[in-house]
Amino acid sequence: MSHLGCGCPGSMARVIEREETTTNDTARTPSALRQWPVQLHLVPPSAPYFRNADILISADCVAFALGSFHQDLLKGKALAIACPKLDETGTYVDKLATIFRDNDVKSVTVAIMEVPCCRGLDIMVKQALAKAGDPVPLETIIIGIDGERRN
Repeated sequence: MSHLGCGCPGSMARVIEREETTTNDTARTPSALRQWPVQLHLVPPSAPYFRNADILISADCVAFALGSFHQDLLKGKALAIACPKLDETGTYVDKLATIFRDNDVKSVTVAIMEVPCCRGLDIMVKQALAKAGDPVPLETIIIGIDGERRN
């Protein structure tokens, strides 16, 4: 058994074996991204794209693990990305609460990876919704390291 530098099972190196597929379709799938910036540290809480929006709060790794991220999760939503393990998250709950409270948000989707450290993002969003005080529909989506949806 190999030892992990930080002891976190989410940091364990793994190889994901896939059967290669080829397609004759040379058309590129357009991006569903509707705004900039996307990093939670950088998005202004008063940005117009949050007003009356469905918001996706996504862990950074989700877009890389889930090949259909744009079609399945991002389409039609305002986006903020974060990493609960690597980011300085001290201001995240307050910032998210401000976004939720001040923008008449329609819904919030949290997309996280199945690794334990990612659960922190889901917890922060739930704390922010409670702090904002408005009941907003919340859905949490968990993506496996193999790119498959777990729930």
